[in-house]
Amino acid sequence: QLQLVESGGGLVQPGGSLRLSCAASGGTSNYYAIGWFRQAPGKEREGVSCISSSGRTTNYADSVRGRFTISRDNAKNTVYLQMNGLKPEDTAIYYCVAVISTTFRTMCVPPIDYWGQGTQVTVSS
Repeated sequence: QLQLVESGGGLVQPGGSLRLSCAASGGTSNYYAIGWFRQAPGKEREGVSCISSSGRTTNYADSVRGRFTISRDNAKNTVYLQMNGLKPEDTAIYYCVAVISTTFRTMCVPPIDYWGQGTQVTVSS
């Protein structure tokens, strides 16, 4: 059973930066694609970014491409989401997710196998 713990959320002004971390325990994280979903008030949960188990492949939602960067350190069982140029519309609870990597499913495609508890990101002046 993989456990995911997010950290790094908080309040930041528009244009600012935050780095989210997702620490995995209870398993070997390099068997999983790991990524981030977010849910804003009154909106559906949406995928933000994902990184493959090897770290060689990444993807991003159109709304964050060019501003967010995902990376992973398998030695530390940790995935990072560097968020630059934050906008008020980035305000949401950010959830770390993990998907068991197989030949046919290498990225964060539902159904998601594991979810973290979430961390709040608020972008406001």
